[in-house]
Amino acid sequence: MREVTREEYQEFLKTHKEVIIEETPVKLVNWGKISLFEPKEFALEKTTVWSFENRGKWATHRGNYRANWAPEIPRNLILRYTNPGGLVLDQMVGSGTTLVECKLLGRDGVGVDINLDAIMVAWNRLDFTYAATNTVQKLYQGDARHLNLIEKESIDLIATHPPYANIVPFSKQKKIEGDLSQVRSIGEFIAGMREIANESFRVLKPGKHCAILVGDTHRHKHYVPIAYRVMETFLDVGFILREDVIKRQWHTQTMRGRWKESCDHNFLLTYHEHLFIFRKPDKNEKLSKFKESMKWH
Repeated sequence: MREVTREEYQEFLKTHKEVIIEETPVKLVNWGKISLFEPKEFALEKTTVWSFENRGKWATHRGNYRANWAPEIPRNLILRYTNPGGLVLDQMVGSGTTLVECKLLGRDGVGVDINLDAIMVAWNRLDFTYAATNTVQKLYQGDARHLNLIEKESIDLIATHPPYANIVPFSKQKKIEGDLSQVRSIGEFIAGMREIANESFRVLKPGKHCAILVGDTHRHKHYVPIAYRVMETFLDVGFILREDVIKRQWHTQTMRGRWKESCDHNFLLTYHEHLFIFRKPDKNEKLSKFKESMKWH
């Protein structure tokens, strides 16, 4: 890990007006005066099915970064599982949605991404003034499997959205060693996620929560349950499953395109993702009562 400072971002802006993410230009914007800092209508989700057809566009949130998550998701997680002043980690931060919500909601944030261009987009999304809270947001270029600059048991919430294996290759233009969106197989991806699960367990405070949004795919017209295999890795390292939220998908591209090209349409479109919310056990906590929500083999 190495910290990417605001000063480095400002130098980057002098020579870059955009970056390329998955062959798509993402502009680095001068936000000027922002008039809307929170959703016009918002309530905490109360069920295990979440759906955000028109993802929010308050503050600097935009839907032009491929496969980013709706800001309503980290907003729900931050408000439900942390207190003001808490420290939130997103170790696959992408365009910075989680940290923007941290800044708006009065939480400190740490964002990590293996792709420097993604970090610059995240800094750009954080590049606005908001006087209502006083927070510290830090960004690092690094591998989510090796969070060497994050102390053991220092994080109050992990909220992150990993790539779904190689479905969307985020560093397609320039190969980045260790990028999990460039893996050759599902098995390689799951091995990487197991390392991420271990590091997540290490840095999270006892009793606190770790939320991971993961989706599945089809191959050869058969379902590939990536999400449940990821879930298993987090249970294996010691997490307890607190919730499994089904998140309704909207406006996705890859699967719809493949389905339209198919002559027989003899497989079902994937319209959901899993938001797994895990809890790290408290020290000396009696775990027998949670055995049905933990590692089962």
